[in-house]
Amino acid sequence: MKEIKPISNFNVTVAIPGSKSITHRAIIAASLATGKSLIRNFLDSEDTIFTAETLKKLGVDIAFEGNNLHVSGTGGKFIPLVGRKELFLGNSGTSFRLLLSVVALGQGEFVMTGTPRMLTRPIGALVTALNRLDVEASCINQNSCPPVLIMANGIRGGRTEIAGNQSSQYLSSLLLTGPCMNQGVEIEVIGELVSTPYVDITVDVMEQFGVKVERDNYSYFRVKPGKGYEAREYTIQGDASSASYFWAAAAITGGVVTTENIFPLSTRQGDICLLELLEKMGCRVERSSDRVTVHGGALSGIDADMGDLPDMVPTLAAVALFAEGKTHIRNVQHLRIKESDRLRAIALEWGKLGAKVEETDDGLIIYGKGDLKGTVVFPHNDHRIAMSLAVIGLKVHGVKIEDEACVGKSFPRFWELWDKF
Repeated sequence: MKEIKPISNFNVTVAIPGSKSITHRAIIAASLATGKSLIRNFLDSEDTIFTAETLKKLGVDIAFEGNNLHVSGTGGKFIPLVGRKELFLGNSGTSFRLLLSVVALGQGEFVMTGTPRMLTRPIGALVTALNRLDVEASCINQNSCPPVLIMANGIRGGRTEIAGNQSSQYLSSLLLTGPCMNQGVEIEVIGELVSTPYVDITVDVMEQFGVKVERDNYSYFRVKPGKGYEAREYTIQGDASSASYFWAAAAITGGVVTTENIFPLSTRQGDICLLELLEKMGCRVERSSDRVTVHGGALSGIDADMGDLPDMVPTLAAVALFAEGKTHIRNVQHLRIKESDRLRAIALEWGKLGAKVEETDDGLIIYGKGDLKGTVVFPHNDHRIAMSLAVIGLKVHGVKIEDEACVGKSFPRFWELWDKF
């Protein structure tokens, strides 16, 4: 159990570790490339290790050297498998979704599975999209959730479609394997796509590894056959999602935080847009080429469509507790299928502290400046809930977080850096 000590009047600088989202995608692109790649500043976390270890089980040679990864790509072809192989992905939804298409490139019988929570998280839309490309895959329990059985025999490719309203990772999965499909791939997105910045990250990583993606905004994508990934050296920038908790710390305490290894003027990470919301609430933000400084100030509630920033909802929900008036967070119904039902988890745990939080069909209404009292809170095995509760504890005496180690999913060094305060 971790007790958070309230603080104020601080000025700290924090070097932010590599982006989880970019690390997943870079490891996959390097694994599917022809030749040897060097990935610098990769994020060593539970989720990214699931991705790397699964690729190693498919026959990719991956060696760890400090914060660097040496990856010997297979050119999108894997060693044929004899017998059935189980691939355990824990509760890493990103690993599961992105790798489902990668596993289908192989040869043999695979079962992809995970923790009990993972077995409740939808995957059926991606399975159906792969079926349209002649991949033999099915949800074993016939409930559109893992475990998934894949009779892998490469992917023919062609044209498919994917619903956009659950997870953009379905689309990213298909895109990442597109260069390795015999006919390439054309993908039509049905309905409005959620979390679009993560697709931009996928496309950017693919292009950095030599693959061109044709697109019509977020409704149509095409990857032509014949031009595979090229091995290269690639440096992963800091994670804006991880930086957000330090920005929030400054916001609510009136302190000053500078985060290094963040590139606000050029990054594809959509979570950088949390800075604009903090400015609307009353913070002062300084941006330079490779760092961000946030100065806390008097805060006011806002109305925020966070459909493209779902991972930032817990962070903003923590800040909202200390703002005048109410904050309305909208268009994030897809948060119910994350590591936890994040909307419910926020309402429950913030409520334990005395906050007034209302769940809506697609978000939350949070009433600021309430009478908050510290108590024991539970992060629901969700790293982002835990780190957001740590933010709240900087202003509320007596916040004690159970299962604090769950931050290892995305930010193993979080408590070490947090204790700098």
